[in-house]
Amino acid sequence: MAIDAELLDRLREPALVREAAKTGAGWLNAAAAERRFEVKNPATGAVLATLPDLDMAEVRRAIEAAAAAQQAWARRTAKVRAAILKHWHQLWLDNLEDLATILTAEQGKPLAEARAEILYGAGYLEWFAEEGKRIYGDIIPAHAEDVRLMVVKQPVGVVAAITPWNFPNAMIARKLAPALAVGCAVVARPARETPLSMLALAVLAERAGLPDGLFSVMTTTDSRGFGEEVTSHPKVAKITFTGSTEVGRALMRQGAAQLKRFGLELGGNAPFIVFDDADIDAAVEGAIAAKYRNAGQTCVCANRIYVQAGVHDAFVDKLVAAIARLKVGDGMQEGVQIGPLINAGAVDKVVEHMEDAVAQGGRVVAGGTRNPAGPLFFDPTIVVGATSRMRVAREETFGPLAPIFRFQTVAEAIALANDTEFGLAGYFYSRNMARIFEVAEALQVGIVGVNTGLISTEVAPFGGVKQSGMGREGSRYGADDYLDLKYICLGGQSVAEERPA
Repeated sequence: MAIDAELLDRLREPALVREAAKTGAGWLNAAAAERRFEVKNPATGAVLATLPDLDMAEVRRAIEAAAAAQQAWARRTAKVRAAILKHWHQLWLDNLEDLATILTAEQGKPLAEARAEILYGAGYLEWFAEEGKRIYGDIIPAHAEDVRLMVVKQPVGVVAAITPWNFPNAMIARKLAPALAVGCAVVARPARETPLSMLALAVLAERAGLPDGLFSVMTTTDSRGFGEEVTSHPKVAKITFTGSTEVGRALMRQGAAQLKRFGLELGGNAPFIVFDDADIDAAVEGAIAAKYRNAGQTCVCANRIYVQAGVHDAFVDKLVAAIARLKVGDGMQEGVQIGPLINAGAVDKVVEHMEDAVAQGGRVVAGGTRNPAGPLFFDPTIVVGATSRMRVAREETFGPLAPIFRFQTVAEAIALANDTEFGLAGYFYSRNMARIFEVAEALQVGIVGVNTGLISTEVAPFGGVKQSGMGREGSRYGADDYLDLKYICLGGQSVAEERPA
């Protein structure tokens, strides 16, 4: 076992890469583990590190440690907790280049995107460090003269967090920050493809002074076992999960017996609508950002692009020209904008969706081929003539394939956009203010981007409706899922009658 030498050479702080898991009792090195698994670079296939493949006994120990540590953490003042989170936030910024390099190495996205993700994730720490100091209760006008009524908010306790591989820094940041800020503890499982980013954050958490037990990183390939453990363990109060709708449903079924609390950010099938009155150049720029960022592997990715008939051809021509300028390659290379897909299955899905669209009358006008950079690279692709019968209309592609649908009326666009079980994000471009309000209110999604393809920020609530999940991450609403409301009725509070002097 050895950490990839090329990766270490790129780092100012090689100690950020650990061949270990962060458990409640400290670090468990891979060398001491009975079972191990490898983390590979999707761009090159190189083995980056070997990590312990933990069993569920280790997960149970981490939960017990979290439950013990959480009680002391909750008793600390919000100001004390905020100071530690702010220190941690500064360490993220101080180690920006190293964190971005680790992220690109294990996930594949271009370094520029990796840097942006680190800054985005760090923003949640800063935001909730402050927001944790503003968790206010209420005094309620009483129903009787001798009582006083109060509402206080208290941390739920131990939180289990399960994160995906596409944003290995930001997805845990959106869960860690509010949980820790309000006094919870977190037992987290990163995706097996991208655990190194979360482990690097755990190294920085120690340096920031976060007490042991509050943040455990469970490196395990047994995703089913982890899910069953946290949904059944009586000391886990909440499960927060980002991933597929199918897995989200399974977790909810498992947690139903104990009425577990859930925060779920699940699948998407985002529509991207371009109306006749749109700024076409701006719409093309927005489509590039919403569709091809992270090689199309984002939960809010524009999965279906609807273009009104009057500007359809002009939009397609400009989009084809724009993606021809995108550079595909290893994310470590200068100027690369499209990195590899995460694995062979992801590439196969893109090919299957493209071939299904062509078989049903669609036409590839750009891309459509694997890129010579490596087996996991696929050229940015556009298919025109898309219809609602195609798989690209119903399923989340999660790759650099953009299907273009033609529509005639506003009502038709709204109906097509809403014709899906998912409801995470939607985008549209228009310069008509009446239309902007009409469409924004009509789209059945949790997030709407109007004349922009970039919608994520820590100061706004992120989450979906329908089969895209429940709960919100970020903003002042983002702490609510980690808090319980407690109503306190104080009796015997009548004022003594005044006695004469």
